[in-house]
Amino acid sequence: MSDSSSAHAPVPVLDVWCELQCPDCRTALDDLRALRARYGDRLELRLRHFPLEKHPHSFAAAQAAEEAAEQGQGWPYVEAVLGRVEQLAREGEPVLIEVARELGLDAEEFDTALIDGRHILIVDADHAEGKAIGVTGTPTYVVGGELLDGGKSQEGLRERIEEIVDRLLAEAGQGS
Repeated sequence: MSDSSSAHAPVPVLDVWCELQCPDCRTALDDLRALRARYGDRLELRLRHFPLEKHPHSFAAAQAAEEAAEQGQGWPYVEAVLGRVEQLAREGEPVLIEVARELGLDAEEFDTALIDGRHILIVDADHAEGKAIGVTGTPTYVVGGELLDGGKSQEGLRERIEEIVDRLLAEAGQGS
């Protein structure tokens, strides 16, 4: 394979099934930061929503994350909300608006988005797809066709993800 064609090789995708009221997902942020630092734009990290019924504000938080992505601050917003899971559990949706305001986003648009439900279909579609492929809790990762459940334990998961991504990059002729 020539160098020019390898530059156009598809970038591996890591789907991160997450729930923004989940303490385990907050713990997983360190792994996600490390993966971003290691791979940069050679790995696409894609947030997928899997709100759990036991967390009453997680569905609204997923919609808010979609609004943040639309306003160009998806991951910073997700990280900020995950940093406040206890506050979100106590205070609910006002926390979502407060975080948006702190990040310099259009908080009024967040409020409107949560009222008009413009992002519900995306959240519902993610949740349905997650269920269909066997996601039962969060965080769960899917990379290279492999499902890795971090809801029970995150021990060794980053290393496993790195093995898979390194293999995918090598197969695409991009090295590590």
